[in-house]
Amino acid sequence: NDSEETDFILVGFRVRPELHILLFLLFLLVYVMILLGNVGMMTIIVTDPRLNTPMYFFLGNLSFIDLFYSSAIAPKAMINFWSESKSISFAGCVTQFFLFALFIVAEGFLLAAMAYDRFIAICNPLLYSVQMSARLCTQLVAGSYFCGCISSVLQTSMTFTLSFCGSRVIDHFYCDTRPLQRLSCSDLFIYRIISFSLSSIIILPTIIIIIISYLYIVSTVLKIHSSEGRKKAFSTCSSHLGVVSVLYGAIFFMYLTPDRFPELSKVASLCYTLVTPMLNPLIYSLRNKDVKEALKKLLEKKNPT
Repeated sequence: NDSEETDFILVGFRVRPELHILLFLLFLLVYVMILLGNVGMMTIIVTDPRLNTPMYFFLGNLSFIDLFYSSAIAPKAMINFWSESKSISFAGCVTQFFLFALFIVAEGFLLAAMAYDRFIAICNPLLYSVQMSARLCTQLVAGSYFCGCISSVLQTSMTFTLSFCGSRVIDHFYCDTRPLQRLSCSDLFIYRIISFSLSSIIILPTIIIIIISYLYIVSTVLKIHSSEGRKKAFSTCSSHLGVVSVLYGAIFFMYLTPDRFPELSKVASLCYTLVTPMLNPLIYSLRNKDVKEALKKLLEKKNPT
C-alpha cells in the first residue's frame, strides 16, 4: 500500500473507443489554438511599445498563466487517448495537480487586479498613471503568483497525504481534487472543512473586488452624458467581464454539479481547463482596437510585400 510506488489510472471520458480519435483531434485543435492565441498575444504585447501599459502588462501575464495551466493538462489527456494503460505516475499526478492549482488561483487574483486597474482607469483617469505605477503592477502580479503558490502547496500537501488504499482509477481526464477524494479511505471531514475554507479565502475576496470595482465603474459611466463616451468606457471593460464570466461560470458549475454526475463535471472542467484559455486571447483581440492594430503591424513586418 505504498502510494508513492503506484501509478494512478486516468479514465478520461467514458465513450466508445472509436470516438477517441475524434476527441484527440478536438483536444489537439483546441490546444493548438491555445498555443497560437496566447503566445501570439504575449508576442504582440512585448514587441509593440504602444501596449506598454498596465492593462496589457496584466493581459500578458493572463496569457502566460492560460498557456501554462492548459499545458499541464492537455498533452497528458491527448496521450491517454492512444494509451492502453492510461496511467500517470504518483509524481506526475502531484505535479499536474500542483501546477494547475497554482495557475488557476493566480488567474483569479490576476483578474481581480485587472478589475481594479479598470476601476482606476475609468473612475480616476487623471491619477491613473500615478496610482497604477509600474511598481504597483509588478507587486499585484507577483502577489497573484505568490497566493497561487501558497494555496497550491497547501492543497497539494493535504490531498496527497490522504491514504489511497482502494482503487487507483481516477474518473477524470486529469488529477483533480474531487475524483482523488473518492479514492481515499481517510476520514475526509477535516480535509473538506480546510479545503472549503481555503477556497472561500481565495474566491470570495477576488469576487468581492471584481463586483465592487464594477459597481463603481457602472456608477461612473452612467454619469457620462455622451453616449459615445459611455460606449467607449464600457468597451474597455467588456473583454475583462467576458473572461471573468466564462472562468467563474465554469468553476461554479463544476463544483455545484453533484458527485453522481462525473461526466457532467468533466464537461464543466473542460470549460475552464481548455475552453477558457482558448477564448481569452480571442475575446481580447476581437474586441480590442489596440491589439488588432498591433497584430496588423506585426504581420506587415513579417510580410513587407
